[in-house]
Amino acid sequence: MTVSAPDGRVVLLLTSPRVAPGILGWAAWDHLRGADAVLAADLDPAWQKAFDEAGVEVTDVGGRPVTQRAGHLVELAGAGRSVVWLGSPDGDPGLSDALAEHLGRRSIASRPPELEIVTGSHDVPGARLLDLVAVMDRLRSPGGCPWDARQTHASLLPCLLEEAHEVLEAVETGDRDHLAEELGDLLLQVVFHARLAEEDDEAPFDIDDVAGGIVAKLVHRHPHVFGDTEVTGVDEVVDNWEHIKAAEKRREGLFDGIPPTLPALARAQKMLHRLRRAGEPGAGAPADVEAVFARAAGDDPVAARLLDAVLLAEAGDVEAESSLRRALRRLPAPSALPVSDGSDDAEAPGAG
Repeated sequence: MTVSAPDGRVVLLLTSPRVAPGILGWAAWDHLRGADAVLAADLDPAWQKAFDEAGVEVTDVGGRPVTQRAGHLVELAGAGRSVVWLGSPDGDPGLSDALAEHLGRRSIASRPPELEIVTGSHDVPGARLLDLVAVMDRLRSPGGCPWDARQTHASLLPCLLEEAHEVLEAVETGDRDHLAEELGDLLLQVVFHARLAEEDDEAPFDIDDVAGGIVAKLVHRHPHVFGDTEVTGVDEVVDNWEHIKAAEKRREGLFDGIPPTLPALARAQKMLHRLRRAGEPGAGAPADVEAVFARAAGDDPVAARLLDAVLLAEAGDVEAESSLRRALRRLPAPSALPVSDGSDDAEAPGAG
């Protein structure tokens, strides 16, 4: 028995929902322009506009059940015709199985249409961040999550602090899976705060403003990368960074910009760093940092010992806060004390 040539072609054109409508590769546009029919389900108006501008006619079959869509595709592809199905953002659940069933019904003597899958657009690096923004918008919008809807910048501060500390723990324990998870939890806090800011009546900003601001800052503070400044090593990079930062911030005091909410050891070490820089030749400040610390401790022997520890950490080029955390992790848990299973630690939905 002679087997005939394929009876047409069904092209499944897959696109990324994170890429703007109309941005497709050349192969995708060739299939669309050369097709005898182009079908889609519940076509987004932005995609419809892109196809209208390209002169591609699209038939929307969103009102048909999946099995009927599949049958219609196979039917249209008869007699050597080519039909393109524009994939939906939800992945068209059930369509592949329905197509396989319809194609399987064709007799061997009259071969069914060829089935080809074409990727029209790919995600760019960072594209999943758009998904996070969309999910956050859904949670915060009417009909979303009641807990998320009632949060404010202030109410989220404990979550932000907790997630930052959990990132620290993941880094210091070396658990890579834990680190990926905790970075995601911390990223959620940034996106959450940006979504709240978008709703502000007096001074709104959104996630694009946040991202745009940090991009501009990084470019400005790296003139050796994005400009024509030449550096000989890391020390010059740090010096340039500090000078640019000082010009941007226009600080009024030596310790201006050091968050008072930092853990005391970490704050003391940052203040010590500022004092050291202020005491460099030509800076116009006393170089006797030890004496400054001693005066700050006064007659408090505990404060004096703690500040001495910060000086020791600086001399050894280590972070005092990190060093103490490592030591605390080495403390054995007393076997006589009961170990909590965590069931009594009620967490808010926004916590990791």
